[in-house]
Order: sequence, then structure tokens, then C-alpha cells
Amino acid sequence: MTDPLLQIVGLTKSYRTAGEQVAVLRGVNLAVAAGESVALTGESGSGKSTLLHLIAGLDAADGGEIRLAELQVSELGDAGRAELRRDRLGLVFQQFNLIPSLTVEDNLTFQSRIAGRHDAAWHRELVERLGLGTFLKRYPEQLSGGQQQRVAIGRALAVKPLLLLADEPTGNLDEDTADEVLALARDLVTRSGCGFLMVTHSARLAATLDRRVNLHAGVIA
Repeated sequence: MTDPLLQIVGLTKSYRTAGEQVAVLRGVNLAVAAGESVALTGESGSGKSTLLHLIAGLDAADGGEIRLAELQVSELGDAGRAELRRDRLGLVFQQFNLIPSLTVEDNLTFQSRIAGRHDAAWHRELVERLGLGTFLKRYPEQLSGGQQQRVAIGRALAVKPLLLLADEPTGNLDEDTADEVLALARDLVTRSGCGFLMVTHSARLAATLDRRVNLHAGVIA
């Protein structure tokens, strides 16, 4: 892979638990290209979510390097990591994390407006492709789980991120809805050209992405 969008080299992370230091990541190496979708699998507790949190700047690594395009994520301070999440990343989690007091439309545009990157034409395309046109004036509590996750995906992609990170994004959905939501996400990732890294426990869903990597004993197997 030449000039990967995301490059991770020798990443390490430990936590102190019950008075002892527990190594979660022991030298992770990973690369993701622009436009590529990668599934990250591994047993429970293998460090998958920890890895995503480090990439997103939600936590700091002990050692190693994370580079997103020209940006050295692992060298950023708190303000730089917050700017990274606002401007360069799309984040989707198992919990939809929508703002209950905002309508669907305002939730969709929330990140892009804060980042100063709102694109009305791209917003209209996201609304159409995600099938949200009749729900724009509703509030999250008035939507099904699948509809809420569509809004979360739309919000993450509205900013036109370099990289979309998803942590078990279909974990709260039934199988048919999960398939539908993930298919939409893959399609929109392809359309936008961003990279896509998704944590999943489902081998079936992992097989629908371009590539699958497995995290075991703190390293990518």
C-alpha cells in the first residue's frame, strides 16, 4: 500500500488495574487506504475499542505512532485532538449518541456546522441516500433504532471526514436492519472517498468489507 491514509506503527497502550499494569496493545501496526473499508475483529477485551479511541484522540498512546494523512495524531495535545475529531474524523458508536433536544436535520448538520464545513448539496445527498427526508423535523426519540443509526452515520459523514471510525455500529440492531445500515455506510464511504475502519464481532458483517484484520494478544494477527 502506497501512501496510506491511516498509518499506525508500533502502537502500545497499558492500563493500571487493581494495582498492576495490564498491556492492552503491544505494538499494533495497521494501514488503511483512502476509500478502503477495513473490519477490525478480535475476542472481547482484545483492545479493539482502545485502538479506535487512540486513533480518534479520545485517549493517548504510551508509545508508537498514529498518522492520519499528513497529521501526526500521536503528537497532538488535547486541543489538537479535539480539532481532529471535529474536522477530520467521523465517529459512529453502538449507542447512537444523538442530541435528544435537536431535530434529525439539526443532528445531521451539527458537526459540519461546528467545523465550518457544511455543504448543502452533500447534506441533501446524505438525506436522500439515507432515506431520512420524511424524518427531518422529528426528534431522535421518535425514530427506530435503525433510523437513529442512519442519522448518526449521516452526521459523521456530513463533515466529509478523511476517516470514518465505527465501533460495533450495528450492535443494537436486528440482523436485517444491520445489513441495510452497513450497506448504506459502505456505499456512502465509497462515494465520499474516506477510509472506513469498523470494529465488529460479526464475521458475517466483516466479510462485507474490503479487508479484515484481527487483533489478538495486543497485536494485529
